Amino acid sequence: MNYTSGNPFVVAADAEPSERASFIRRTYLHLGGAILAFVALEAVLLNLPGIEKYVVMMTGGMGWLVVLGAFMAVSWLADKLARSDASPGTQYLGLGLFVVAEAVIFLPLLYIAAFYSGDPLIIPMAGIITGLLFAGLTATAFITRKDFSFLGSILTVCGFVALGVIICSILFGFTLGLLFSAVMVFFAGGSILYTTSNIIHHYRTTQHVAASLALFSSVMLLLWYVIRILMAARR
Repeated sequence: MNYTSGNPFVVAADAEPSERASFIRRTYLHLGGAILAFVALEAVLLNLPGIEKYVVMMTGGMGWLVVLGAFMAVSWLADKLARSDASPGTQYLGLGLFVVAEAVIFLPLLYIAAFYSGDPLIIPMAGIITGLLFAGLTATAFITRKDFSFLGSILTVCGFVALGVIICSILFGFTLGLLFSAVMVFFAGGSILYTTSNIIHHYRTTQHVAASLALFSSVMLLLWYVIRILMAARR
């Protein structure tokens, strides 16, 4: 089970400086790879002939609730695989599965932003804003070296509340406004701080795939609501 030269059971905070640096470097390289794979998949999906029919199918009636439920199930499985000590292949399968799931669930939002928002710059602007926020939060975690693990229980409760609000909006047909998107940006920012802190203090040095998946999930959540805010601002 030892996939690196270091001890597979040592957390990054207790590892040798060179081993810790290698773990952090691998984590962010895998994050970059996941983001590039996501961009490539979306470019393919958005340019498929007849893709608008699938977008309507995903979002029409109870379609979005089914998509959301499937996404949650796949996300749980992907995280379980990425955290597995079975083999590196199993971990990469989890990360790849999660990237595909994110690409699918993002498809309707990006389709609307690209073709119906009236501003072709919304997606690149959202990407830049998300990148700057992520860089600032990451720098905060690494410079302060503060352990933000206390955010875990808070994020869990807030996550269930947000999920409940989203499900109710689907079932009862009300729109989640700008305020909700703004709150979710703060939630995603807290998630990035929490995950980055765990990378510094709590992840084992062989868990770079799982760490990159957790970061990727938080970055995608942030991107989602930044796009929604920019789209609302253009209306």
